[in-house]
Amino acid sequence: MIVDILSWISIGIGAAFILVGGLGLIRMPDVFTRVHAASVADTAGAGFILLGFMFQAGLSLTTLKLVLIFVFLVFTAPTASHALARAALLGGLVPWSRKPRDPAP
Repeated sequence: MIVDILSWISIGIGAAFILVGGLGLIRMPDVFTRVHAASVADTAGAGFILLGFMFQAGLSLTTLKLVLIFVFLVFTAPTASHALARAALLGGLVPWSRKPRDPAP
């Protein structure tokens, strides 16, 4: 019973993180802040969802597989975000700034 409660709390927290990350994709002003919002929130959300699944699976081979999925996610999500931001910089995009830019001549 307590395992089910912990599982659903973890899954709910993970869903909330993913929802906030999705809202960040809509609300943020440029590609760099969007990448940051998506990578941080989605990694945390997926981690909490996987934690909830681990509670449900108990001590089994399935739990080990879920841990390996989480480790893979922790290494690949920041790498993909970095590659996307670097490609945007190399493509000529300029990070957003609060101060107004100089007008074009």
